Amino acid sequence: MGLEDYKEFVASCATICTMGHMLAGTLICKDIYRKGSSKGFDPMPFLGGIGMCTLMLQYAFIVKDPAMINVNVFGCLTNVAYMSVYYYYSPETKDTLVLIGKVTAFVMALLAYAQVECPENIEFRFGLIVTVLLLLLIGSPLIHIAEIMKTKNTDILPFPIIFMGTFVTFLWLLYGLIINNGFIIFQNGIAFILSLMQLSLFVVFPSKSRTSSQEKTD
Repeated sequence: MGLEDYKEFVASCATICTMGHMLAGTLICKDIYRKGSSKGFDPMPFLGGIGMCTLMLQYAFIVKDPAMINVNVFGCLTNVAYMSVYYYYSPETKDTLVLIGKVTAFVMALLAYAQVECPENIEFRFGLIVTVLLLLLIGSPLIHIAEIMKTKNTDILPFPIIFMGTFVTFLWLLYGLIINNGFIIFQNGIAFILSLMQLSLFVVFPSKSRTSSQEKTD
C-alpha cells in the first residue's frame, strides 16, 4: 500500500485543518477582548488573510475548483469578522483604516489584472503571484524578529495561527508529494519551513503574558 492510497484521506484532513486554521483567529480575538485593546497585536494576519482568501478565491474560479472556492469563502468571512474585532478595539483607528485602504487597493489591482490577462497564461501567472504573496504573508511575522530578540518576548506573534499553519502546510506538502505536484510541493515546502522558524521563536523566547497567566493559575 503506497501513499497514493491515502490521497483522499490526506486531502480531507488538509481541508478540515485549513478551516480549523482559519478559526484559530478566534483565540487572538479572545485575547484582544480580555485586554480591551488591540494595541500590541499585529493586524496583518487578519487583513492579509482577507486579501489572500480573496485572491485565492479568484484563483479557485480560474481553475474551477469547488473545494478551494468553499474554503476561501469561509476564510474571507472569518477574517472579516476578526478584523472587525481588531478595528473595534483599536486605539488608533485612523492608522488601521490607512492600512485597510492600502491592502484593498492592492487586492483590487490584482483582481483587475486577472480580468485582462490572456486566458492561456492567467492560471500560471496568477497562481505564481498568489504563491509569492502567500509566502510573504506566512513569513510576515518574522519582520518583528528584531523586536523579539530585543525584548525576548513573543507576545506580538499570533501563536495559534502559527501553530495551526505549521500543521496545515505540512499536510498540504504531504498531499503535494502524494500527487507529485511540484507547484504544491514548492509552495507548502517553503511555507512549512517559514512556519517552523516562527514556531521555534516560542521555544527560545516564551510569551511573557502566557507565562504570567500560568503562574497566576498555579
